[in-house]
Amino acid sequence: MKNYLKTEVQDYINKNIDVDIVDLLLRKSPFDDISIQEIAQQVKGKQICRKKFPFLDRENIIFPPHLNLEQSSSESAARYKSRLVKGKTFLDLTSGFGIDAYFLSQNFEETTLVERNSKLLDIVKHNWAVLGRDAHFANSELETFLSENDKNFDVIFIDPARRSADDKKVFLLEDLSPNILEIQKQQARISDKTLIKLSPLIDISYLISVIEHISEIHIVAIKNDVKEVLVLINKGTKYPKICCVNLETDEAPFEFEYGDSAVCVSYSQPQAYLYIPNNAILKSGAFLEVAKQFSLSKLHPNTHLYTSGEKFENFPGRILKVTKINPKTLERGDKYNIISKNHPLKPDAIKKKYKISDGGERYLVFTQSVAGMEVLLSE
Repeated sequence: MKNYLKTEVQDYINKNIDVDIVDLLLRKSPFDDISIQEIAQQVKGKQICRKKFPFLDRENIIFPPHLNLEQSSSESAARYKSRLVKGKTFLDLTSGFGIDAYFLSQNFEETTLVERNSKLLDIVKHNWAVLGRDAHFANSELETFLSENDKNFDVIFIDPARRSADDKKVFLLEDLSPNILEIQKQQARISDKTLIKLSPLIDISYLISVIEHISEIHIVAIKNDVKEVLVLINKGTKYPKICCVNLETDEAPFEFEYGDSAVCVSYSQPQAYLYIPNNAILKSGAFLEVAKQFSLSKLHPNTHLYTSGEKFENFPGRILKVTKINPKTLERGDKYNIISKNHPLKPDAIKKKYKISDGGERYLVFTQSVAGMEVLLSE
């Protein structure tokens, strides 16, 4: 690792920061003690960090292989986690590249990082020294650490590996490494509070049915792309709060209490305004709660679009002013942003049937209300 830090190596990496990685790999390394593959790994890391974790875009930071970068949270997602917990002692049982741990540790006096990959842990140690952050570093299997540790922590963080032995993506708790269900009692023995990062594919009702003492579930989207589901376990909690956030937008968080069965909503044909919830809310399944909190009518029991005669601001999603149209009036070659919700025709079939294409500034919505099939055009 020291070879990366030589001035001439760092200069070469920085000089080639905008070079295509494939082209770079075809070159011969100008150094005897570092391969072109190792140089390309650092260049690729710097390219990724500019967008994903810009706080690391500085001199003497070392980057691990691409898979470790891919599995790391973005800076904005890590910063969001840091709002959720605080205390004196913090334990990250699955450190990885340490992005989440770096921001979470800001709220604690003492931090312990556990990582089974010794090379990766050495990189984290080096980077944290460059960043001026202290921690206790344990090169250990998670299970071994839990069996040998006799210390309590205010908060534990776990980001289980979501790839199987044959490198396929998995998301059920029993298929993760570590198996979250198997270590519940061990983690509860040393901490009352645990934060777990999970796949955006995980089912919320499944989580609540198999994990005890869930106090909060956070569905985290970035620019309307759901990236992760966070589960906060806190002993003594009965009814979890669900929080849906859409980071890097100006949309406010949407919160509700899971299991509120007393939600009644009205249904209506499309009115002047159409509301499309962001994907974090859609992931949560809060289809009735959205209508209740914003005093909106739902178009149809199976259509997750909402409507009102007057505009309600601060809705966490897209608001369109719409009018009903006859699709036969669409002109060949026109461009629209096409949306199909609870309608038999999907966007590709709509484009083919009406000889239209993607693009432009207006939205064309094919959907179903309580009155039947509807086609709506935004103003």
